[in-house]
Amino acid sequence: MDSVTSPMEAYRLLVADVYELAGVSRRTAEEIARQRGQTVARWHVLSAVAEEPCSAAAAARRLGLARQSVQRVVDQLQEEGLVTVAPNPRDRRAPLVSPTAGGRQALAALVAASEVRRAGELRASGLAAEDLLAARETLRSLICALRR
Repeated sequence: MDSVTSPMEAYRLLVADVYELAGVSRRTAEEIARQRGQTVARWHVLSAVAEEPCSAAAAARRLGLARQSVQRVVDQLQEEGLVTVAPNPRDRRAPLVSPTAGGRQALAALVAASEVRRAGELRASGLAAEDLLAARETLRSLICALRR
């Protein structure tokens, strides 16, 4: 382990590693999605609306993306019959997006393929669930502190 001289230096190193992890994870997710005729953007939008119907704007906020880019993906998914768009009783300008049976099936296939791949990668890492949960707790604490 490198010699770290200050909490700020440790923080910068952690953030750099988080970005690297996100990049590696994104690249493998892109490969998994491509093999199933999807994109990561479509995967993310399907995931965002799978739990409960929400507007494209709400999905965009959850994903940290621009509403317009999420709306484009929603439009594509709708054209292919993977999501439906229904009136929103709370806001007629923001229809609710939800996956169709085909959308749920596509999402399930992506998740299953990802889990197989990630399980192998995690086994090879030698990390236990407790290790990952401790890292997550550290990251969640930092997120809460930065949001204040």
